[in-house]
Amino acid sequence: MAHLSEASVAKINEICDRYVEEKTPLMMILSAIQEEYGYIPLEVQEIVSERTGISVAEIYGVVTFYSFFSLQPKGKYVVGVCLGTACYVKGAQQVIDKFSELLGIAPGGTTEDGMFTLDALRCIGACGIAPAVTINGKVYPKLKVSDIPGIVEEYRKMEA
Repeated sequence: MAHLSEASVAKINEICDRYVEEKTPLMMILSAIQEEYGYIPLEVQEIVSERTGISVAEIYGVVTFYSFFSLQPKGKYVVGVCLGTACYVKGAQQVIDKFSELLGIAPGGTTEDGMFTLDALRCIGACGIAPAVTINGKVYPKLKVSDIPGIVEEYRKMEA
């Protein structure tokens, strides 16, 4: 989305129009854009600013504050490793390290083929099944480092 097409600009304008009657529309607009495109680059923030009168600085602040918004495109499969206290104590660091090794990316990174993004998450509220990992919303409970190669392979096979 680095250079927005006319269709993309029209879609972003349509999203902004949906919330024109709201007193505080920014979160709804940004959420809808994130859902539509998977990320919110500066060029999009500038369009939202023009449409809403909210400064780009304020929009950027919101996008960078909330972890569910992204400035960069995410992979098709977003691997979220919980590093909250319960997960961490039960080995989450080793889990994220193994994903990082197998995928060849650091946390926050996306594989060159665009298939995987690896995210380190704060507590996801799954303390009873620690360490927990989510992949596109699917939860993997009580994960062992030895489980990870099979999980990665499962997703790679779906693309083959």
